[in-house]
Formats: sequence, C-alpha cells, structure tokens
Amino acid sequence: MASGNSSINKLTRRAALAVGIACLGSTLTHAQSAPQLPDGFSLLSEVAPDIQQDIRYRGNNNFLGRPVAGYSANECVLSTEAANALAEIQPHLAALGFGLKVYDCYRPQHAVDDFVEWAQLVFDQRMKASYYPDVPKAELFSQGYIAERSGHSRGSTVDLTLVPLDSEQPEVDALARDYDCRAPVAERVPDNSLDMGTAYDCFDALSHTFNAAVGDAVLARRRMLVNIMNTAGFDNYDQEWWHFTLRDEPFPEQYFDFALPQTTGTEQ
Repeated sequence: MASGNSSINKLTRRAALAVGIACLGSTLTHAQSAPQLPDGFSLLSEVAPDIQQDIRYRGNNNFLGRPVAGYSANECVLSTEAANALAEIQPHLAALGFGLKVYDCYRPQHAVDDFVEWAQLVFDQRMKASYYPDVPKAELFSQGYIAERSGHSRGSTVDLTLVPLDSEQPEVDALARDYDCRAPVAERVPDNSLDMGTAYDCFDALSHTFNAAVGDAVLARRRMLVNIMNTAGFDNYDQEWWHFTLRDEPFPEQYFDFALPQTTGTEQ
C-alpha cells in the first residue's frame, strides 16, 4: 500500500511540475512579446482603441517610398498625457460622425537620422512627384521640411486627420504610380481622410494650415480640426495642417530614442 501511495505522490509531483513549467513558459513568452515602454509613455491602442492608426513610415506610403528605420509595427506610442488627451476628443467627434486617424506619433531619433540620410541622397527622387513636386530635394532642410531633431521624438507630437466614422483606410500601392499630393482628392494617394486640401506629408505651401488657396470648405475642416485639438490642449504647427503638439508636454527638452514596440496592437 505504501508503495502505491509513493507512486501516486510521484505522479502528482510530476503533474504539478509540468503545469508549473507550462505556466512559467507562458509568462516568459508574454514578457518577451509585451512592448516595453519607458515610464510616462503608452500605446494609443490601449488608451483609445477607437482611434484609427495608419502609421505611414512603417511601409512604402510615405515621402521616402520605403519603410523608415525603427518603424516595425502599425502602433502609435505617445506620452501618456498626450494619449489621454486624444482619448477625450474621440467621443465628441463620434457624436458628429467623425473620428481621428493618426499617421505618426512618437518617432525615435534613429528614425529622424534615417530621414536626414535620405535627404542627403539627392539623386533618390522616386517620390518627388507625389510628395514634394515643387521643392528641390536639396532644399528640404533649408525650407524646414526635414530637420535633424523632431518634436515627435519628445513623445507628445502627433500627425493626424479626421475620418468618417467607421471608414477604413483603403489598400494602397504607393509605388504603382505618381500621386500629386496637391491634386484634387480623387487624384491623390487613396486615403479615408476627409478632404483636407492636400495629402498627408505634402511638402508644399498648400499644406500650410490657413492657406486660403485650398478653398472655404477645406479651410473650414482644417479650422474644425485645429479648434477641437486646441480645446484638448494641442497646438498646431501652422505649416502642416496635420501636425499637433501637446501644449503642456511632459518632456519638453528630452529627445528619446527608445525602440518602438515589436508587437502590433489592433491593426486598422
């Protein structure tokens, strides 16, 4: 009888050990895959899951025509204060039939460095017709379109637009043809954004927020976006209708270079 009890005890211990190892393995796998962010930063998908994310520098649909260093996922990271402020806007817009869509959020310094290196390759002009048709690439620095430091690296600057509620970003092959970012909306790169007068990241005077040349209807949409963002504590950069920085940003003098998460949140 004692021998039988001993065998049962051994089996019980082995079963418990197997369960423990399995739980440990699951914990380690989760820990390795979970995004590790510095204190004070959050994933927008966790704070405001209803805000669409179309992270342009992750793929080819951008002024470089290729993925940018450091962008491995369709995931917006922001200072927690900035993410919470955006979350407060979304319900008010939803009542009007609109929502927010972000194009870019926190940008690590090594991604900015990639921009700088690209700008110095003056013979790489494949996206000129689509994104900077009237600006010589050699003048992107002097005209303020590219800089060696970006407010995005402080974590509280975001590029965004307004979209119809429940709309989706269409599939795009940005390299299949040239899309003039200043053209009428039907001739620009496909986007579910409201017509804001130019495509996102259009290096042109028409992108200046209050440029009257875009017409009254577009100007009214831009003003609506600026006003609602101002109410939430964001200031607009007046040369880019899409560019906003949290007025009381928590890291006003600090430029970060931590890696963006390797895992994706909700793909939109």
